[in-house]
Amino acid sequence: MADDTDLDILSACALADMAQVRLVLDKIADKWTILILTVLCPRPARFNAIKRRLDGITHKALADALKRLERNGMVTRTVLPTAPIGVEYAITPLGHSLRQPFEALCAWALDNGEAIEAANREHDSLKTRP
Repeated sequence: MADDTDLDILSACALADMAQVRLVLDKIADKWTILILTVLCPRPARFNAIKRRLDGITHKALADALKRLERNGMVTRTVLPTAPIGVEYAITPLGHSLRQPFEALCAWALDNGEAIEAANREHDSLKTRP
């Protein structure tokens, strides 16, 4: 872990660039983006295949997220010459560049999920005590 001086410098740099960082994070740090890009990382997929892999996402939420990801250059949308016409989504190199940080974030979530749940239970139990 960095010492306090390094942390102060890193914090000051992050705060100086916060407006720019926030604009980018707003585009990638929502409820479904990480999971959608994770599904598309190994290979392109059709809409319904993505929806099946993401338990709980609605049709509208997935459609909106894919449009946003396409607009932001994270995925491509290809109309397939099939009957009926199909659409396939693929991750772009820009979207793929998020693979390593997303994998680290997913690993962190798995490693720390129980600790967060324990903290939630402790916090909630303190609020219910007289």
